[in-house]
Amino acid sequence: MKHLKKIGFATALTFSLLASSVSASAATHTVKSGDTFWNIGMKYGVPVLKLMEVNNRTSDMIYPGEELEIPESVSSQEKELLARLVHAEAKGEPYEGKVAVATVVLNRVDSSEFPDSIKDVIYEKTPGGSYAFSPVGNDQINKPADEESKRAVDEALSFRGQGEGSLFFFNPDKSSNQFMMSREVTTVIGNHRFTK
Repeated sequence: MKHLKKIGFATALTFSLLASSVSASAATHTVKSGDTFWNIGMKYGVPVLKLMEVNNRTSDMIYPGEELEIPESVSSQEKELLARLVHAEAKGEPYEGKVAVATVVLNRVDSSEFPDSIKDVIYEKTPGGSYAFSPVGNDQINKPADEESKRAVDEALSFRGQGEGSLFFFNPDKSSNQFMMSREVTTVIGNHRFTK
C-alpha cells in the first residue's frame, strides 16, 4: 500500500510538473496591426528565427487577429544579469556595441566550446584563473543596468542566430592579448573589436 501511494504521488508530481512546464511554454500573442516578427521577438525577448520556426513560418507575413505561439525565453534573472554585464562592459560604447556584447554571450551559450547558460558563460573562468569578463572580477557586474543595456539585451535575444558568430571582443587600445589579436575579426564597433 505504501508503495502504491509513493507511485501515485510520484505520478501526480510528474503530471503536475509537466503541466506547469507546458503552460509556461504555451504563451501566445494575438497579432495586432503593425506587429512584425521582429517587434514581437523584442517584446518577449525571443529569437525571431525561433518564433518563426515554432509557428511553422518561412516568410515574415503575419495578419492581425492570428495567434502566434511564443517560444520559451531566457529567465528574467538571466536577462538582468546579461544587461548588467552589457552595462559594465560597454559603458560609453554605441548602442550597436552593447547589442554586440550581449550577442557574444548568447553565441557562447549556443557554442559547444562554452557553458550552456548565460550565467555560466558570464561567470566562467579562463585557464589562467581569472574571469572571462572583467566586470565579474572587479564587481562592476553587481551595478544596475541602464535602460539602453536592457533594450540591447532584448534586441540581441531577438537577433540570436543571425549574426557573424562573434565569440570574443576586446579593446585593442587596452589589451595586448595575443590570443585575442590572432582571432578572425567579424566587426569593429566603437572601441571594441569582435572576433570568432
